[in-house]
Amino acid sequence: MTAFVLPSPATSSVAVAGSPERFAVRRIFCVGRNYAAHAREFGNDERDPPFFFTKPADAVVDSGATIPYPPLTGNLHHEIELVAAIGRSGFRIAREQALDHVWGYGVGIDLTRRDLQDEAKKTARPWDWSKAFDRSAPCGPLIPAAKSGHPQKGRIWLAVNGKVRQDADLAELIWPIADIVSICSEAVELEPGDLIFTGTPAGVGAVRAGDTMTGGVDGIGTIEITIGQPK
Repeated sequence: MTAFVLPSPATSSVAVAGSPERFAVRRIFCVGRNYAAHAREFGNDERDPPFFFTKPADAVVDSGATIPYPPLTGNLHHEIELVAAIGRSGFRIAREQALDHVWGYGVGIDLTRRDLQDEAKKTARPWDWSKAFDRSAPCGPLIPAAKSGHPQKGRIWLAVNGKVRQDADLAELIWPIADIVSICSEAVELEPGDLIFTGTPAGVGAVRAGDTMTGGVDGIGTIEITIGQPK
């Protein structure tokens, strides 16, 4: 048995719909600019090749949580996303086989410190401080693909304090799920426990302490997160 000089960190995980079991999280990959309208609202080309950034596994937060407004920002943004949970390992996975590696799906929110991201873009620096901070990856319960199927269309939406801000359809994804899984696997070997946040539609915007975000994806599930006071 391996001995550690400090206690081993707890395993990060997300809930599974209708089950007491949980899905252990290994890594989190996120796709940038995967809806044309969202790409346009930030002045980018509609069909750039997909690019990825990461968040730490312990950035996941269950639906229903209240999380503190994060430090170092005055412009925290919501980004609702369909999340694909990987259940089979694979490297350089063919697009035709990519969906076989997806265990299930959930609804996530890619929280972004937009002011830090804007500064990173200007200075050509990494996005880590704007994307990969504590509690930056809320994720609702996962539903197995055996129950949900592999969604190709369906409403994806987010509301703040009951007012809808993001409202689109999965059919608007520039790069569908199979493409995303296949392309991601060209750079890294995907393993069970990996989550892929597949991109956000237009309508992203700021949230403040006291705001409650609700969102969902048809046929997949919902999520609710409240922003609390800063620590």
